[in-house]
Amino acid sequence: MIRVRVIPFGVLKDRLDSSVATVELPEGASVGDLLERLSSSLPAGAPAKRLRGIAVGVNAEYAQSTRVLSDGDEVALLPPVSGGVAHSPSGQPDPILSSRVFNENGNQSAIAASLTREPIDIGKIVASAKRPEDGAVVVFDGIARDRSRGRRTLYLDYEAYEGMAVRQMRELGARARERFAIRHVTIVHRLGRLEIGETSVLIVVASAHRAAAFEACRWLIDTLKQTVPIWKKETFADGAVWAPGEPFPQALAVDLPEALDEK
Repeated sequence: MIRVRVIPFGVLKDRLDSSVATVELPEGASVGDLLERLSSSLPAGAPAKRLRGIAVGVNAEYAQSTRVLSDGDEVALLPPVSGGVAHSPSGQPDPILSSRVFNENGNQSAIAASLTREPIDIGKIVASAKRPEDGAVVVFDGIARDRSRGRRTLYLDYEAYEGMAVRQMRELGARARERFAIRHVTIVHRLGRLEIGETSVLIVVASAHRAAAFEACRWLIDTLKQTVPIWKKETFADGAVWAPGEPFPQALAVDLPEALDEK
């Protein structure tokens, strides 16, 4: 037998009525086998296909249902992340991030990615990104707004699968530098409680030319909002809900075992 540590995020914590669990499985069990086992933990009367559309991270890397698990693996259950759909210039969803891990060695000034529970110092981050060779710095400042889907928002709470989120943000920066010929990317995302008007995510792109910086900044926020494991809970005057996310790209969403999908 093997034991794996299962961590659901976002709305899946409510659906599984658990925040962390240790599950025993037979040797050779796959991600799909684990999902089938977890279906029995759903509240009475809840259809097992509530797990449809999720992604799974094994040891902070995206994994498919056929991935064989090992003793001691950490398995994260990831509902669609809180954000919009990323589109490539062709109008199709952007290709999924490559599976390689970005190596910062010798390249620390080119990509900076972090999570923080403190207010984001926009001026300091923008100033530190500038270099004499830059002709443009483009900034995306995502702000907690006071209304969502016609309801007045009191505040937001963000959570992340932290190690995986930082890894994915660094990978995004690497992909952006390759794709748009920009010099520098900074990505900072807040976690925890945010009051209305506070910055939730900051992206800074520096480049010799403004066109590349604009295009890269738009691609970065769109792709981050679809693929980086960060979730938003919105609290209104009359209750709180996890913000719905767009479906994961097909390459990320886990296919349910056929028996599980029919329940």
